[in-house]
Amino acid sequence: MFSKTIAQLSQGLKTGEFSSSEITRSYLDQIAAQDSKYNSFITVTPELAMAQAKAADETIGAGNAHAMTGIPIAHKDIFCTKGVRTSAGSKMLDNFIAPYNATIIEKFNAVQSVSLGKTNMDEFAMGSSNENSYYGAVTNPWGDNRVPGGSSGGSAAAVAAQLAPGSTGTDTGGSIRQPAALTNLTGIKPTYGRVSRFGMIAFASSLDQAGPITKTAEDAAMMLNVMAGFDAKDSTSAQTAVDDYTATLNQPLKGLKIGLPKEFFSADLNPQIAERVQSALKEYQALGAELKEISLPNTALSIPAYYIIAPAEASSNLSRFDGVKFGYRCENPVDLEDMYKRTRGEGFGTEVKRRILVGTYALSEGFYDAYYKKAQQIRRLIQQDFVNALKEVDVIMGPTTPQPAFKIGEKTADPIDMYMEDIYTLSLNLAGLPGMSVPCGQVDDLPVGLQIIGNYFAEQRLLNVAHMFQQATDWHTQTAPGL
Repeated sequence: MFSKTIAQLSQGLKTGEFSSSEITRSYLDQIAAQDSKYNSFITVTPELAMAQAKAADETIGAGNAHAMTGIPIAHKDIFCTKGVRTSAGSKMLDNFIAPYNATIIEKFNAVQSVSLGKTNMDEFAMGSSNENSYYGAVTNPWGDNRVPGGSSGGSAAAVAAQLAPGSTGTDTGGSIRQPAALTNLTGIKPTYGRVSRFGMIAFASSLDQAGPITKTAEDAAMMLNVMAGFDAKDSTSAQTAVDDYTATLNQPLKGLKIGLPKEFFSADLNPQIAERVQSALKEYQALGAELKEISLPNTALSIPAYYIIAPAEASSNLSRFDGVKFGYRCENPVDLEDMYKRTRGEGFGTEVKRRILVGTYALSEGFYDAYYKKAQQIRRLIQQDFVNALKEVDVIMGPTTPQPAFKIGEKTADPIDMYMEDIYTLSLNLAGLPGMSVPCGQVDDLPVGLQIIGNYFAEQRLLNVAHMFQQATDWHTQTAPGL
């Protein structure tokens, strides 16, 4: 049961091989028995899940089911869920019960998917290792005391540990793709604006984008079919028509032009990961694709630009957490200023405070032009690099991460070293492009991810390219030791 993909579960529900109630109860029991090893969930919702599963079974029995009806999934604890604690991994929101649903939650409810609960994450989505959560670090099922990546580490660990067949995540600088790579999963970050951000607790509003984390590209296509689409409640939501992402999964790749940025294969890349990526590229050649070296000359500037823009937006977004209307409030404040200071000092974690301070400084009088404005200018250069490159090729490929999953605690003392883990993913968020990670091998028995980048709103093509690779290889079928 737990090894089945979403597509296989959907087919089994359709044929009556099992019911949604049976699947859901099995996953809830698995979470209860196994998640103490991984800490992938913050909140589990068994009563809600079983009620949803029962309703889904009635719909399936009536012959009116969607492909995702009755499928249990986990949601990153950054999406507001009515009546359920929504914490964003922070002490600041530990007592917050959302009074409404995020659009993504509403969309899955509309097709009667089943919500197993809310997954652990780096606090306010700030991190690359899921060690910044108020609820403790998440452990990667693939390695002893290894990180699962962040900030969607709980979502990735839950799927990799077979506690859920699929999950939602968010990606501000790589937080879907990087965890997917480190846990041998498939994750896609759609084009900015493709998926509604309404009800998703904001970190950096011009960068955040939601997407699925699954076992296969086919499963990701099925989930994205639910998630994607215009939302009038989100002013940044795109009105571009939504494709059926499952319709062209099996389209042949003959003549596909793949761009290989020379900047992605630098000395910073683990040589064994480079070998696995090169092997994957040979598979694509066997499928009829053509390789071409390209250049994205401003790639090296993506980290400094991102770590000005994202903290600046975070300092603005997180100013709402002051102890006045909702969330954590310090005890016995002497006055309003004391309440603000102690509420934020006690409610925010170290990494969140660091980014708020950096962002506030960059936006302050006398430094705005030197830092924030300059970073936005660099952002435009990075975007133009991709625009130019995608005139010559259909997709761009390279590694998702510079190395496999590292040990918990290995990089916490050096924030800059931690930030370098996002070197290959940040630029896509700055440009607003879609990208995904798929398994392409292992190094020292730890998963390696291949990153695939496409043009704006080309998610259908990306999923096709990923799916055909998975039809020719079996890396995505590998499970963590002991599972």
